[in-house]
Amino acid sequence: MDTNTLTTTQVQERVDAYISQFKEGYFSPLALMARLTEEVGELAREVNHYYGEKPKKASEKPKSMEEELGDVIFVLTCFANSLGIDLSEAFSISMNKIETRDKNRWTKK
Repeated sequence: MDTNTLTTTQVQERVDAYISQFKEGYFSPLALMARLTEEVGELAREVNHYYGEKPKKASEKPKSMEEELGDVIFVLTCFANSLGIDLSEAFSISMNKIETRDKNRWTKK
């Protein structure tokens, strides 16, 4: 499996294989929502460091936005898996809604 070009199905299967090793399994939806919020906050902090007005403190460990986005994807995938939601299907539903609702919202190239 090429880990750089995974489908959403492969991502979900890989996360499930990892989580399935542990008796605890997936966290509850509420705990996963809290974790997702935490990870999005960490991503926001990195965006603020790179593009905002808040520089990192000298004592802060360097992190990349790639790493933080990966953490968000992992927790989001755990959330979807725990609820039996297919991410490809969820994405298709969202894109169909956006492509219909917002088709004339922006200036076309």
